[in-house]
Amino acid sequence: MAGHYSLWLGWRHALGRKGPALSVFLARTSMAGLALGVGLLICVLAVMSGFDRELRQRILGLVPHVSLIAGHGGADWQQARAALSLHPEVAHATPVLQLSGMLVRGSEAAPGLLYGLDPEVEKQVAAWVEVGGLPALTALGRDPESVVLGSALAERLKLAAGDRVTVLVPGDGPARSAEVARLTVAALLHTGTELDQRLALVNLAQARALAPGRGVGLRLLLHDLFAAPRLVSELNLQWQGEGFYSSDWTRHQGNLYSAIQLSRRLVGMMVAIVIAVAVFNVVAALVLVVNDKQGEIAILRSQGATSGDILLSFVTFGLLVGALGTGLGVALGVALALGIGDLVQWAERLLGVHFLRSDIYPVSFVPSDLRWLDVGRVAATALLLSALAAVYPAWRAARLLPAEVLRYD
Repeated sequence: MAGHYSLWLGWRHALGRKGPALSVFLARTSMAGLALGVGLLICVLAVMSGFDRELRQRILGLVPHVSLIAGHGGADWQQARAALSLHPEVAHATPVLQLSGMLVRGSEAAPGLLYGLDPEVEKQVAAWVEVGGLPALTALGRDPESVVLGSALAERLKLAAGDRVTVLVPGDGPARSAEVARLTVAALLHTGTELDQRLALVNLAQARALAPGRGVGLRLLLHDLFAAPRLVSELNLQWQGEGFYSSDWTRHQGNLYSAIQLSRRLVGMMVAIVIAVAVFNVVAALVLVVNDKQGEIAILRSQGATSGDILLSFVTFGLLVGALGTGLGVALGVALALGIGDLVQWAERLLGVHFLRSDIYPVSFVPSDLRWLDVGRVAATALLLSALAAVYPAWRAARLLPAEVLRYD
């Protein structure tokens, strides 16, 4: 029997519409299960990669990777900035005065994290472009006695652009008197992250007026944010004697990043089990087809078909089921990954609920970052498992002895 005939038999049992009803049904269900598993795994990996991207670009793009904090005693931040701007691992070194305060409007009050910034210098940082923050920085630069608020913080205080808000910053002196400023809301900043709940940007000069005893520090954005802990150790040795001490993003956001990475691995592992179950269905389908077609296999063997021909036909069956199921799963997964954000927004509008809130989750939307390397890995794994799943039933069919089978027919 020619090799191409074995391929035709595998094709007929796996995909042929006029093939045996049992084999056609089992092939279809196996493909459906494999397609569903592959599609879900690709979509889940894209969503978890999206959370990873948003954490890097939005949250960690706006908060410092490394903070060089000035102690009391007039540390020279201009000298430190000039030196650190030349450091090979530092992308941007911008002056900042970080304060904790209270924002009050009428009977409403909310805590805020105030960043005193130089708007013109901050415009050079690419992360502001990612979140659409350049107009807010421009508005902040036009009026020194203004403030830019996170959208959720402004909503809590019932504030809009042009409204006035009172800012209170506790003092450091023995009397602990608070500095008070009446500022105009220049613009609202919507990053879609947890920063919207507490972020307030003020001009650097205004921040120094609110905290006259505190020195200006630096916010450092690095080319590689994972180099931050090592750079902090270096900076503490170099600049502690100059009146500075350092901190990095892992002190505040490290647990969140680790949780996202762990969730990505665990969810991927659980959905991969779905693929393994679907591949097991391929094994079950092949075993049942072999049992159902023992008589036909014996007749083919008696007419000259070799064990290799039978083996090839059933391996073809498994590979075709795996290839088509994987292909459909890849198409489904890519479509879901590209449209999951719009799909969730549509569901939120339909049901009148908000699934993700920035006061609970790091972002207020479902992000998706489709990585073709992940797609390739999932597809290759599914195909490999399908090929391995076909080996045992095919080997079992190839070992059938015609005389033993036909004796009872």
